[in-house]
Amino acid sequence: MFGKEWDPIRPAHYVVFGAGYAGFLALLLASEPGFIPIIDHANLLFHEAGHLIVGFFSNRLETYGGTIGQLVFPVVLAISGWRRSKLLFVTGACVWFFENFLNIARYMADARKLELPLVGGGDHDWNTILERWDILMYDTRIANILRIIGWVGIIAPVVILYARACFCSARHSLSDSFADTSMSKLDP
Repeated sequence: MFGKEWDPIRPAHYVVFGAGYAGFLALLLASEPGFIPIIDHANLLFHEAGHLIVGFFSNRLETYGGTIGQLVFPVVLAISGWRRSKLLFVTGACVWFFENFLNIARYMADARKLELPLVGGGDHDWNTILERWDILMYDTRIANILRIIGWVGIIAPVVILYARACFCSARHSLSDSFADTSMSKLDP
């Protein structure tokens, strides 16, 4: 991917990753729209930590800190995997990053309704942000676009991963075939 030399991935690892991904998709489709309890409760912790960290530097930007916190952790993991040449790690982090979009879209779509329970009973981040930008009336439209981006981002990295595996396997088989052909021409 992008000309980078990745650590080799064993076929068994592709199988385990695929099974985990299938389980993740099953959970995602079976759970309340945009919220997988085991994953999104962790994301909620990162969200709240983001408010604290960003709020430490700026009261005005503190509202954005939750969403930033939610997205920073998967990005850090993706960068770590990239630096260590671990493609499965990068793929998983990308899926996690974009899974957050579904949760963010759910929260954003609630900006006018204000029906979702809030941690600590504070202000609704997306109500505040969209009101500040004077686009609160577009909360559900923007959320729907974010939801589409989230789904594409959840599916695309895995498709790319397995397409790369097929391509590399075919290329390896082809190079073995050429090596066998050239070696047979050298034999008397």
